[in-house]
Amino acid sequence: MSKRNLLALALSLVSLALLWPGLVEPALTIRATIEMFGSERELTNETRSVVGAIRSLHASGNDFVAGLILLFSVMIPLTKAALLIPIVALRRSPWSYRLYRVVQTISKWSMADVFAVGMLISLLVAKGTANLSAVAGTGFYFFAAYCLVSNAAFQLLRVEPTTPPSA
Repeated sequence: MSKRNLLALALSLVSLALLWPGLVEPALTIRATIEMFGSERELTNETRSVVGAIRSLHASGNDFVAGLILLFSVMIPLTKAALLIPIVALRRSPWSYRLYRVVQTISKWSMADVFAVGMLISLLVAKGTANLSAVAGTGFYFFAAYCLVSNAAFQLLRVEPTTPPSA
């Protein structure tokens, strides 16, 4: 195995270590207050992890949104990681290259949720007043780091298509 592919494998393992806290650690805290009779009253102060957000959305009947977050934040990253094993194990086989192409394709989709969370934070900050605040938590940074390291790993990984033996 080439040094480049060994580095890609090592980065993939690092990315998996970043994924778990990225899913279960607090990703976003939203706090809303209102001024009433000269004092500030808290309307809401919620902190959610990605997994917590999926559960909360499901419990409130927002299954479509919960499903999208589950797909882009959990299923695609785990699928990418699971496919790395046969890609490395089956190197120099046509299946290895096919799986490699699948991972290249789905890698683009795993960043969709980071974009969505980033847009949510941007929207809240842009529209924020003294009564509304949004703070990214450690889970957000772990998940963003997972995405960047995982994409770097798959950018480094090289699997060449195999040519059938000549007759």
